[in-house]
Amino acid sequence: MMQLSVLDLVPVREGGTVAEAFAAATDLARTAETEGYHRFWVAEHHAMEGIAGGATAVVLSHLGNATSTIRIGAGGIMLPNHTPFQIAEQFGTLDALFPGRIDLGLGRAPGAGPELQRALRKDLGAASQYFPQDVVELRALLTGDVELPIAATPGLGAKVELWMLGSSLFGAQLAAKLGLPYAFASHFAPDHLDEALEIYRRDFQPSQTLDRPHVMAGMQVICADTDEDARLLSSSQAQAFVRLRSGNPGKLPPPIEDYRETLPAPARAMLVHLEQAAAVGSPGTVREKIEAFVTRTQADEIIVAGSTYEPEARCRSLELTQHAITELHAA
Repeated sequence: MMQLSVLDLVPVREGGTVAEAFAAATDLARTAETEGYHRFWVAEHHAMEGIAGGATAVVLSHLGNATSTIRIGAGGIMLPNHTPFQIAEQFGTLDALFPGRIDLGLGRAPGAGPELQRALRKDLGAASQYFPQDVVELRALLTGDVELPIAATPGLGAKVELWMLGSSLFGAQLAAKLGLPYAFASHFAPDHLDEALEIYRRDFQPSQTLDRPHVMAGMQVICADTDEDARLLSSSQAQAFVRLRSGNPGKLPPPIEDYRETLPAPARAMLVHLEQAAAVGSPGTVREKIEAFVTRTQADEIIVAGSTYEPEARCRSLELTQHAITELHAA
């Protein structure tokens, strides 16, 4: 049966605080656990006033204490921002605190300008070139499958589930070569989805932890009682996308009725383009769109993203979405 998971950016809304964002993420994780979602992932972003998940391992530690059974993880850690040893220690610690529940999704794109590079004391362009070697080193620090001159404590022996993330063909090729599960960021970059999944499945080489390909694909999902209510709620995320692509990111804005009608044609076209990996509407609409997307991708899991201005609306969206998919499987 296809599984549902949750991706959260820990959004900070206009008029809100970082502390409120963490409280909302905690409520969302508890809702996801109660409703039977498989994983709850937090994404690493830096120097963005509208996203509070930069210290990802710290956030996950808090969420682990607030939940008891749901898998928690990074979706993902941008490895060029760090050293493999640091990440092995951090996620080895998380595994010791919450055994059998920790995922570590790894991404290559640093997404950082010169100011952030200076703040991180990293040449991220050069670091990105060593990404494949760093992934292998990180896995060895956790598993000991390659003898290294230093051991991570905590870290060595941790049962962390490693994932490769991607929005292009590079991640698919590396995931296949290393025998890792693969998560594609189609919720914001759907262009290479079909080709990437074909390459991953075609070239997959079994590993000690995975004997066959395993795909998770991202969707923007906002579910409400009616299509009209869901479209209104989703306008906050739409505004955030437009602002980000315009180089003017900020805090999550409140919803606006008929927001798209106020936009110039290129911005409307961008939002329409993203809809190929989106499900916004009533439970029936969301069920239909997720079913069509799974038929297209044959994904083993869907990870649902999408922020709402009112945190309670996203908790309600998770509830309605899970119930809709449960009905689909029953049918």
